[in-house]
Amino acid sequence: MRIQRALARAGIASRRRADEMVAAGRVRVNGEVALVGQLVDPQHDRLSIDGEPVEPPAAARWLVLHKPAGVVTTRRDPQGRRTVFDLVEQIPGLTYVGRLDYLTEGVLLLTTDGAAAHGLAHPSRQVERSYVATVRGDAGRVLRQARHGVSLEDGLVVPVDLDATPRGHGRWELSVTLTEGRNREVRRFCQALGLDVERLVRTRFGPVTLGALAAGASRALTRGERSALDAILNAEQTR
Repeated sequence: MRIQRALARAGIASRRRADEMVAAGRVRVNGEVALVGQLVDPQHDRLSIDGEPVEPPAAARWLVLHKPAGVVTTRRDPQGRRTVFDLVEQIPGLTYVGRLDYLTEGVLLLTTDGAAAHGLAHPSRQVERSYVATVRGDAGRVLRQARHGVSLEDGLVVPVDLDATPRGHGRWELSVTLTEGRNREVRRFCQALGLDVERLVRTRFGPVTLGALAAGASRALTRGERSALDAILNAEQTR
C-alpha cells in the first residue's frame, strides 16, 4: 500500500499529514528516506518517523455479506430491526462499504479499514456496481433511452452496461452496472423510466461478486479480491 495509507492505518497521522511528513524527509523505510507515494508492506517493511519505529497496524479484516431484504445497513436501528452486523462475526472496528437500502439484497463489503471503506464508497472513485432488478413495465421500450443516460434530481446517470430480458407476465429482468454510488440510485433510475421495482439484487461491487453465497451468509475476501481492491485504492491515490 502507499506509505501515507500505511501511516494512517497505524494511527500516526491523516493521509494528508503523512504526505507532509514523508515530503519533509522525516519518514524512513528499512533505513532509507521514504518517497512520497512509495509502496510499502507494513507487515514486513520497517517504518520509522524521526528515528522512532512505527508499529505495524493489525492486518485489516474484509468480509462480503449476502445481505437479505429486510435488514438495515447500520450499526444500530432505533426500530429494533435486524442489522447487517447481526449477521456477521463480531469484529471490533468493522464498518460497511457504502449502503444497501432496507429492501435491496446482495453484495455488501465490510472491513476494519475505515479509510479504505470511505475511499471505495465515494462516488468519485467510479467503482462499478452491478445489479439485477426484477421490474414491471416496458423495459424493452425504454432500453435505448436509458443507455444514453437518465436525468435524476442529482444529475445524469449513464450506465456502464445495461440489458433487459423479458420474464413474462409484464415482468423484465434488468441488468445494470453503474459507477456513481448515489443513494437509492438504481431504484430512482428505474422509477424515472416508468419501471416498478419488485426485487433488487446487487451482484457485484468492484471485483467482488455474489456468486453462490447464500442470503444471510458471509465469507472472507480472497487474496485476489483483496489485491484488486488495493489496486483500485492505490490508483486513486496517484491521480
